Amino acid sequence: MDNNDTKNHLQHHLDDLKPGGRTSMKLPKGGFLFLEHDVPYIMVYRKQKKDKRTLRLAKTAVSYLILGSESETAIHDFLVELLNKMAQRFRTFLILEIREGAMDTTEFNISSPFQKLSPTLTALANGLKKIEARYGAELSAKISDDNNKVMGETARLFNVNNLRSIGGTWIGIEVPPAYRDGEGTEFPVYFRKFRTEFAKTVQEALFEFIRVQTTSKIASYHALGKREIHKEVLKIDKKIAEVQNSYSFLLLVAPINISELKKRYFDKGFKDIGTYHYRLLPIDPDILKRKLYNLDIHEIDDPALAYIYDEIREEIDHELTMLKERGSQNFFYSGIRMYGSVSNELLEEAKAILDNISEEPTALRQPVMNAHDFESLAAKEFDYFRKMAPDYKSKVHIRKDVNIMMVAQGELYLPADYTLTAMEAQALIQHEIGTHALTYYNGSRQPLRQMAGGLAGYDALQEGIAVLAEYLAGALGANRLRTLAGRVVAGDALIKGASFDDMFGLLHTDYGFSKDRSFDITSRMFQGGGFLKDIVYLKGLIELRSYLSNGGTLEPLLAGKFALKHLATVQALTKRGLLYPPKIKPRYLLNASCNSKLEEFKKGMPLYQMI
Repeated sequence: MDNNDTKNHLQHHLDDLKPGGRTSMKLPKGGFLFLEHDVPYIMVYRKQKKDKRTLRLAKTAVSYLILGSESETAIHDFLVELLNKMAQRFRTFLILEIREGAMDTTEFNISSPFQKLSPTLTALANGLKKIEARYGAELSAKISDDNNKVMGETARLFNVNNLRSIGGTWIGIEVPPAYRDGEGTEFPVYFRKFRTEFAKTVQEALFEFIRVQTTSKIASYHALGKREIHKEVLKIDKKIAEVQNSYSFLLLVAPINISELKKRYFDKGFKDIGTYHYRLLPIDPDILKRKLYNLDIHEIDDPALAYIYDEIREEIDHELTMLKERGSQNFFYSGIRMYGSVSNELLEEAKAILDNISEEPTALRQPVMNAHDFESLAAKEFDYFRKMAPDYKSKVHIRKDVNIMMVAQGELYLPADYTLTAMEAQALIQHEIGTHALTYYNGSRQPLRQMAGGLAGYDALQEGIAVLAEYLAGALGANRLRTLAGRVVAGDALIKGASFDDMFGLLHTDYGFSKDRSFDITSRMFQGGGFLKDIVYLKGLIELRSYLSNGGTLEPLLAGKFALKHLATVQALTKRGLLYPPKIKPRYLLNASCNSKLEEFKKGMPLYQMI
C-alpha cells in the first residue's frame, strides 16, 4: 500500500467516528489501532525489538494505538486529524504513551508538558508505586520535568504545540521492566500480577481526569476496561466448556453401590463398610489436561478475563487429578486443597447448631411425595421461570443409579426411590431449582459460558445462597440444618484421621443423629477416598452472612455461578457491558416474610436460630 492509498484508507475510518462506535484496524509497519469512539483517551506504544511485555501492557487499555518501528507521513496526518476530531467531541483528548525503561531501573518515570495534568500525574505516581514488587526489586515512581528524557523522540510524532492548538494533551510513562532481571530472565507469573495492577491504576487515575476535564459521560473507572470480548477469548471459553461438559465430577465420585453397602453395614452391626464402586471414567483425564494447557490463556489482553480463565483451568486440572485418584488417600488430600479445611469459626458454629437443635424423630417424618410427585412440582417452578424467560429449558431425570438429588448443567436428577415431606419439597425446590438451576440459566445467557459452568471455587457461595433460600422460603427444618452441621463435624473428624466406624459413632452416639442420617453423612464424607465438599454448605452460609452484614445485596449473586471473591470482577465486567444482570429471579423473593427474615440474617443471627 503506497502513501496515498494508506492516507485514503485511514481517512475512511476518520469519517466514520460515530458515538458509541468502535474502530479496529491494521496500520502500516505492523501497527494497529483499536479505538472506542466514546472514550476520550488512547494508550500509545511504539514497537521495539524484544519488548513484547510493554506491548501487552498497552493492549490492556480500552483504546490503544500500536505504531510500527517506522511511522509514515500518512499515519502522522491521520493521528493529528483523529486527535482533532476527538478533542472537538470531548473538549480535550488524552494521549498516554508508554515505553520500556532501562533494564536495571525499578522506577516509573512520568512526564507531561501540560500543567493542568498535575493531579493526574500525581495519581498515577501514587498508584504505580503501590504495585507489588517481586522479591528483591522495590518499585518507585517519580514525575519528571524532562519530557524528552522520558519518551525520547515523542515530540516528533505528537508536537506539543500542535496538540495544544487542537485540544490534545499528552502523558508519557517509562515503565520499569521489573518482570525480568538484569540478565533478561523473565518472570511470567509475576508479570501477570504486574499487568493487572498497572491496568487498574491507569484506569483509576485517568477516570478522574476524564470526569473533571472532559464532557464524557463515563460513570466509573470500570468503563475504561475492555468493552469487547475478543473472539480468541470466546474460543478459549468454548473449549474449556467442552472439557467441563465432557464429564460430571459429582456423578463420577458418587458410589454406585451405596444401597448395598448400607444394608451390609447395618447387618454387620455398624462395622466394615466394604468397598465403594464407581462409574467407569468416560474420559481420559490426561488428554483433557493436554487440551486445557494448549490454550493460550496468558495471551488474553484483558487481565480480569485472563485471571478468571487461569483459575478455571487450574481447578479443572485439579478435578481431573482427583478423578484419577478415586479410592485413594491422595483423593482426600486433593480435596483439602479444593474445598479447604474446617476453621475454628465454622466448627464452633456447627457445634452450636447441634447443641441447640435436637433431631426430630423419624417417626414424625411423613413423606407425602415420591420422585414423580416432585417432578410435577419442579415443572411448575420451571413454568414460573418461563414467565420471565420464555426460552428457559430444563428437565427432571429420575434415575436408579443416582443416590442423591442434584442439579448438573441445569438439569435436575432424582433417585428413583426418593420420598420427601411437603416441607422438604419446598426447601429443595428453592435450593436445587431456585438457586442451582436458576444461576445455571442466568449464567448460560452470559457471553462467557463459564458463568454457567462455574468460576473457580464457586461451590461455597452457591450452597450458601441455596441454604439461605430454604430459610427465606420458610422451609429450613431442624434435621436439615443439623445435617449441614453434622457434615462439618464429620469433615473435621475426617481431617483428624477418623475411620468410617469412628465417624459414624461420633454422629450417632455423641451428636444424636439417627443411624440412617449418620450413615448418609458418613458415606458421603468417605466417597472417593475422603470428600470434603459437604463442608461448603455451612461454610458458604457463614461467608454469605458476613457479606450481607457488611452491606452486600443478594440479587447480583444470582447472575451466574461464581465465588464471592469474584463479585467485584463480575460487577466490573457488568459495568463494561461484558456481562448481564440476572434475568430470572427466585420465587421466594416475593414472599411477604422474605425481607424481614433477610434483615434478621444480615444482623448476624446465630445459624441455629434459622429454624
